[in-house]
Formats: sequence, structure tokens, C-alpha cells
Amino acid sequence: MTGARPAGPLMLGVRHHGPGSARAVRAALDAARPQAVLIEGPPEGDALLPLAADEQMRPPVALLAHAVDDPGRAAFWPLAAFSPEWVALRWALAHGVPVRFIDLPAAHSLAMAEEGGRDGGAEAPAEGETGPAVPPVDPIRVLAETAGYDDPERWWEDVVEHRVPGTGAPGAAVADPLAAFAALGEAMTALREVYGDGGHPRDAVREAYMRLQIRAARKEFGGAFAVVCGAWHVPALEARTTQTADRALLKGLPKVKTELTWVPWTHQRLARHSGYGAGIDSPGWYEHLFASPDRPVERWMTKVAGLLRDEDRFVSSAHVIEAVRLADTLAALRGRPLAGLSETTDAVRAVMCEGSDVPLALVRDRLVVGVTLGDVPDTAPAVPLQRDLNRRQRALRLKPEAAERELELDLRKDTDAARSRLLHRLRLLGIGWGEPAAGRGSTGTFRESWRLRWEPELYVRVAEAGVWGTTVLAAATARAESEALAATSLAEVTALAERCLLAGLPEALPVVMRVLADRAALDADVGHLADALPALARTLRYGDVRATDTAALGEVAAGLAERICVGLPPACTGLDTDAAAALRRQVEGVHTAIGLLAGAVPADADGLRERWRTVLHRLAVRVAVAGVIRGRAARLLLDDGHLAHDEAARLMGLALSPGTPPADAAAWIEGFVGGAAGGGMLLVHDERLLALVDAWLTGVPADTFTDVLPLLRRTFSAYEAGVRRTLGELVRRGPAAATTSGAGAVAGRESTAPGFGPVLDGPRADAVVPVLRLLLGLDVERPAEKAEKPDNHEEQLGATG
Repeated sequence: MTGARPAGPLMLGVRHHGPGSARAVRAALDAARPQAVLIEGPPEGDALLPLAADEQMRPPVALLAHAVDDPGRAAFWPLAAFSPEWVALRWALAHGVPVRFIDLPAAHSLAMAEEGGRDGGAEAPAEGETGPAVPPVDPIRVLAETAGYDDPERWWEDVVEHRVPGTGAPGAAVADPLAAFAALGEAMTALREVYGDGGHPRDAVREAYMRLQIRAARKEFGGAFAVVCGAWHVPALEARTTQTADRALLKGLPKVKTELTWVPWTHQRLARHSGYGAGIDSPGWYEHLFASPDRPVERWMTKVAGLLRDEDRFVSSAHVIEAVRLADTLAALRGRPLAGLSETTDAVRAVMCEGSDVPLALVRDRLVVGVTLGDVPDTAPAVPLQRDLNRRQRALRLKPEAAERELELDLRKDTDAARSRLLHRLRLLGIGWGEPAAGRGSTGTFRESWRLRWEPELYVRVAEAGVWGTTVLAAATARAESEALAATSLAEVTALAERCLLAGLPEALPVVMRVLADRAALDADVGHLADALPALARTLRYGDVRATDTAALGEVAAGLAERICVGLPPACTGLDTDAAAALRRQVEGVHTAIGLLAGAVPADADGLRERWRTVLHRLAVRVAVAGVIRGRAARLLLDDGHLAHDEAARLMGLALSPGTPPADAAAWIEGFVGGAAGGGMLLVHDERLLALVDAWLTGVPADTFTDVLPLLRRTFSAYEAGVRRTLGELVRRGPAAATTSGAGAVAGRESTAPGFGPVLDGPRADAVVPVLRLLLGLDVERPAEKAEKPDNHEEQLGATG
């Protein structure tokens, strides 16, 4: 050290998560060699500090504090490899120096956050938290604006990050490692004189507590200790106050019982508002600056090139060299001591991305922010549920990752089936590690697709779910039983039964089934029954894949289906527009569900299907039923092959007859050709139906046309562009030369579309067969197979198809 050690403690005011501050702290500690290190942080975490020296501890990590009685009340203190607090902590442990946290205890900060204030330095839960009346002051922004910068991050890089040892920038070799802290302390003192607490009224309480801890350390170590804290607090910690005044500020603070542990953190979370109130935009870039011993720009461009090459983009060494030159040139033109993130980004865009922001977004996500997920030792304190989850994750080789990824599961495999059960159990517990996604392959019941992403907040959700049990299975079972008993509707219970089956909770199913049977017996509302049946049908279908006994569930589902068949026709009369639309969706759901039930309950499969077809026929012909439901019933029967095209045309003719109100006729059209897949293609391929619609539409009176137009527009706008274009062509030419009214039939026509004949031309079609056989290799006989294969080309053609 070049100068004499100061009489008081060594005050190291830093910027949280600043690599320049971290380098300066390490240099200052190496020079001063203090006998103790005090760090801004919750003192309840002192017992956890030795774990920071564990080989398995890999930042970014965070101290998690939560209330014992309410784990949802939680706060985090995140630390990255380039955080000054982490560097000071590791330095103290490496040199055998006592290290302590001196900030306001988490027991007080959590209680104060619950009362609506900001939580004393930690990241409090979003719910219930209110900010100060005056917007808080950002000291870095104020200093940057004073210096004439419009970007505080660029100012900080120029005056701190690029002027510390190891960066290679001009002025990086600083003679006195404490000079930067003295200058920053003077700047913060001037700001505190102008802005006071800067919109952080709780800081007065925190700073009073820290001053008390500094006084206690002075009695124990004299002045030979260092204090690492936010630079904003340095003037307040050096202020002359009495111990009595500080204790008065702390008197009567609320308090809750808390527990603390280490949890992994992510760079994405560091890029948000962090626990030290210093969210950073580019944690990956800052980590690179901290870890690079020299030539940071060259090393960064090499990383970018490697990433783009992994994504199959052509990036050569010449690109890297040219990008470095351009970044250095931009820095010189902008008067910067070293190329910063803005210069390197501009250079990468111009040289490696050819001016495109698409690959540049990948660079930002993967490198500038980063997808790093930290790690903590197995010996770190954790609730029993978290430990069981960790064991399950290791056993199933399902490692938590910060980056979002897709997971395809084949439920016929034991490992994938166990993974599926774990993810469904966690969802039931409110731990959203995975969310079901649309699969790219088969849509069968033996396939599942998930979108996984682990967030640090999930540790809080695990702690909250710990009240239900000590293992994932026990907790999910208890939670399912509780939700079943508390359910207020039949649909909630049926959805829960489906989730229990997906999660593999055999002990919870009896309770859920008992509640389900009771609710189903008492609920007489057909709408409720119709909402409940689809979930039950899906549950029975899933049971086949997961080898679960669902006999009792099948009986309940069959009973619901019978009651729906009896009560649905009366329920479809006297409905307004919204109620009719809702019931139409329920009819569709019941139709699909009964199709599934017929296969799951084979004892009365044919009878159930026949009864449902009878219900649909009654709905299709009953005039009192809402038009949209009549149209949908007719369409369902037509699609299943239980309604002839002539009969469908007759029903449409009746629905579109002149005596039917236009609004009701439009609703029938919406039900028949709207919403369902293939509605537009039905009109394309059956011009009798299209002619009926066209004739009805041209006959709608002008005074009512504007009333039915929105409904028709909604119906036809759902079709694909190609279908709408084809329908337009057919209507433009005229769908038929002769059409009768009502159940009209279309007379023969010369051509259905330009370039097509009225009937199939057999000889021309036969001429294609030899070419097709040649392409399929059906006429080529292999000597080794000639004696074995039958000389039946039609069978071979069918097998090939």
C-alpha cells in the first residue's frame, strides 16, 4: 500500500454488480489487508457464509430469506461472480478473515415490506409492495447527466469499468487502489446533500443499523476492518451520529421469524431490478469484463463468432479481426477510453450480422445477458420438499436450466412417464417449472410436449408448497385432496380428477371421485354437466396410457352422459345469443367426449352413441332450438355420416326459407359451416349448399342486411385465405345454372371449375398409371425376390401406399 492506513474503517463504496467495483475492491483489500470485512447484507446469513468457499458453490447465487409462517413473503440478495460483495466475501474466506453481514435483519425487512414499504435492500415480493411517494433518485444517472452523458451505463463504463487494472485501457494502472473509492464517496456526499435520502425513506433505518454494527466492530477490531456497501450509503455511515439516536430509529420495528438459505440465481434475473436495487442490463457482458485478464474486446468478438458459428452462420477469423478494428475505431471517434458494449454491438451488427438485428438478438440473449444458472452445495439448508425435488431431478436426469427448452416425452417409456408425473405434480402444487406445449410430432395420448424454464422464484414456490408434505408425491396428494373438498363446481372437480390422473396420484383419486360422485348427483344444471364431461372423457383416455384403473370414473362419466342426453334438448330453447353460443360450444365438447367414452366404456358403447345421435337429430329439426345449435347439430351428424347430403340440404333450405328471420338464418349458417374445421371446404365441394346460401343471401332485405352482416363476416373470416378465394370464384361464376328453392337441387352443369371436365375422364387417368408404377418401382423385379413375391401389382401398390 502506498499510503498509511486510515484511522477509521476502510469504507469501500461500490456499485452493486459492477465488475469495475469488484476489481477495485479486490485490489483495495489486497493492499489494506484488513482484520475483518463487513458487507451489506442480512446478518441472519452469517451462518451461511462459509458455504461460499465450497467448490460446488458457483455464482450467480442469492441469499433467500422467507418468513417461516408464510414462505410466500420472501426476499433475495443476489450475488454474481463480478459483484463486489461476492469478491469481498471470497477474499475474506480465502485469507481467514472474519466476515459479517451488517444490513438490517431480514426479520425486519420482510415485516416492513408486508406493511407496504420497500424492503430494506432486498427484492420484496411484487404483491402488496408500494413504492415511495417521490420517485427514487438514481445516483449513477445524476452523475452521468452532470458529466454530459445521456447514457448512465456508458458513463460508468468510461470512468470505472475501463479504468481499472486488467482492462488495458489508458489510465487503467491506478497508483492508489483507494483513490477511486475516495472520489466516488465525495460524489455521493454531494448528492446526499442535495437529494437527502433520494426517495428511499427506509434507508435511514438501514443505515442506523449498519452504523451500530460498525461501532461494535470498531470496539472489536479497532479501525482495522473494511466495510463493503453501496456507495450511496457511505456518507450516511461516515456521518457523526449518536448511538442513542440510531437505536431510537430502530425502536418498535415489526419483526417476523425468518429462515435463510443459498439458492441458484440466473443472469436473466440480474438483468431485472435486483435485490440490491441495481438491476443491470448486461450481466453477461459484465461477467466477461470481470473474467478477462486482458484484451476484453478481442475475447468478446471471439465468443460472438463461436456462438454464430454454432447457429450455422458463416463467420471467419477475418470477420473477428475486422469487428475488433471497427469497435476500436468507433470508440476513438466517440472519445471513449476503450470500446464498450455499444461499440462492440455496432461492430458485430455491421460485420458479423450483415446489418441484421435478428442474429444480434441471439447474441444479446445468449451472451450480453446470458443464460447462466448458478449452483449451490447440497449441504445448503433447504426445506424437505426441496431436497426431495432435487433427488427426483437427479434420478430422472431432469436438470433445471435457466434457458427455456422444449422437452418431448414418450409415455410408453418408464423414465419419460416418471418425468411427466413429476411435472404434473409440480403444476398441481403451483410450481410452474414446466408448461404443456403443442407437440411437433404425434398428438396421441402417449406423447407429451413441455416447455421448461427454471426461475429462482420457484424456490419460494417450493417453500410455500412445503406445508402440504415433505415429498413431491405426498404434497401433491394432500393438495389435490384439499382442492377437491374446497371445489365449488362440478367442472372444478372433474378438471382436478384429470390432473390427479396425469400426476399419478392414486391415493388422492378416491377422495376426488367421492366428491365428484356427490357433486354430479346433486347438480341438475345441464351446462355444468356438459362442462364436466369432456375432462372426464380425457381422463379415461389418459388412463389407458398410464395403466390406471378408471372403472369408477367411467361409471360416473357414463352417468353424466345419460343425464346430458335427457336434459339437453329442453335446455336449448329460449336462449339469447350469448347463451346459445355458449351452449353450442358445450354441445361440441359433449360430442367429442361421447366419442371418447364409447371406446372407454365398451359395455354400452353402441347404446350411448345411438342415444346421442337421437339427441342431435332432435336438436337439428326442432324449430324452438336456437339456430346456431340447430346448425351445429346438423353439421355434427353430417360429419359422422349419420345425415345424408340430401337431408342436410333440406334442413338448410328450411332454415334459410323466406319465413325465417334473417338473424336466425345467419345463426344457423354460423352453426353449420362456421367454427368447425372444414366448414368452408364443405361449401366448396357441395355447391348445392353453396347455392342455397347464395340464394338466401341475395334475398335478404336491405333493411336487415346490415344486422346479419357482422355474423356472416365472423363466420366466413375464420376460413383460410385459399378457401375464401375459391368460394369467391364459385360465387362470381354462379354456383349453379338451375337451383330450386327450399330443398333445391342443382341441375347438371358443364364444368365445376375452369379447366375441369364435368366427369372423370377414365382413359386419361389410366394413362398416368404406368408412369406411377415406374416411379414406385413396381415393375422392377429383383432376382432374389422374384420367386418369393407374388405377381400381384395391386397388392404391392396398396402396401406401398
